Amino acid sequence: MKNAFLAFERWTTFGAMLGACAMLALAASLGLFQIVTRFVLEQPAEWTEVLIRFSLIWMVFLAIPAAFRQGAMVSVDLLYRWSPPRLRRVLDWVASLAALALVGAIVRWGWDYALRGSVQSMAGLESLSMFWAYLAMPVGGLFCAVGIVGNLIDPLRMELEAAQ
Repeated sequence: MKNAFLAFERWTTFGAMLGACAMLALAASLGLFQIVTRFVLEQPAEWTEVLIRFSLIWMVFLAIPAAFRQGAMVSVDLLYRWSPPRLRRVLDWVASLAALALVGAIVRWGWDYALRGSVQSMAGLESLSMFWAYLAMPVGGLFCAVGIVGNLIDPLRMELEAAQ
């Protein structure tokens, strides 16, 4: 069961990271397109600003699960280093439960926000609903929850190792 969940977690975190990379590439491409149309062609494409902003939001919410999986959660590093292994495990549980509570709130209220924003249209792109922009919160939160549980089952502590 543990190995099956960790395999699922690796797959979801990899997929989320691919999505984050795609959103970064999209934002960079749109930024280049905007520069060319604005300063070379002198015909600015206003719609690119909106898409850049939302692709960056999606990028952040899709990249956070990888950080959670690597153990880059809020922790008290000094306390963790000085603690015996049993207390470290308690700290793991406390940090994970706190992170899951925060992510749960993000998913719950993010979904509500996305539903409420579905009646709005994006400025400059009236054909697209704001639902798709706001959906980044609950989708990213669900990926984060999987990463948090994966880190609790199989801790990686990459932020502590890099700091030493």
